[in-house]
Amino acid sequence: MQRRTRWIVVGTLVTLTAGVGASLGVAGGLSDDERPITGLALERASAAALAATGTGRVTETELGDEDALYEVEVTLDDGRAVDVHLDANFAVTSQVADRDANNDVDPIKDR
Repeated sequence: MQRRTRWIVVGTLVTLTAGVGASLGVAGGLSDDERPITGLALERASAAALAATGTGRVTETELGDEDALYEVEVTLDDGRAVDVHLDANFAVTSQVADRDANNDVDPIKDR
């Protein structure tokens, strides 16, 4: 039983190490590869973005955005779209009117 437990622990550590390495690679490069946010990170990023905008619904997400680790697009009740940028701790770093959604390119809020 000890041998089996040891292999499970080693396998888990290898999997976690690979996941952390991939996350750090994205955070370090902040490349614009337009991968959606998934899993628990999606839940946390969505909740933070909706709390920041106060209204709306999440319509798109991106991991490793050029402006932050996470970008969450929120479509407000009035139809405008806002890109909410979040750091690795899901803290809002900025909110900007989505340039693709409308012609209003002025920042809504910068922190």
